[in-house]
Amino acid sequence: MSGADIAGLIAAGVFAVLVALLAVPIVKLGHVFDEMRSTIKQISDGATPLIDEVTTTVSTTNAQLTKVDDISTNISDATANISALSSLFAATLGRPLIKVAAFSYGVREAFAGRGAKPAPRRGR
Repeated sequence: MSGADIAGLIAAGVFAVLVALLAVPIVKLGHVFDEMRSTIKQISDGATPLIDEVTTTVSTTNAQLTKVDDISTNISDATANISALSSLFAATLGRPLIKVAAFSYGVREAFAGRGAKPAPRRGR
């Protein structure tokens, strides 16, 4: 065996040790990727039912908001009808009723003043 052969064996040994030393971090990195994959799977498995529940909640909320919108529309219509009815009542009965009240007041004052003695006038 010559010196070149021994140098080649030493170089091969050093290369084998270097490969072994680099293999350890690569194996550990593989374990990290495996753990990350399982964690992502667990998160995905937990998030899917949660997303389904949120979808159901949003659908139910939209249905309730539609009902509230219908109720508010009906209330708006009822308010408009009540306003129109009060305007009609004021126009139809309000003015004649005021005239009748004024007339009856005038009649009462006229009858009340008939029997009373006139107030004496003061002179200046």
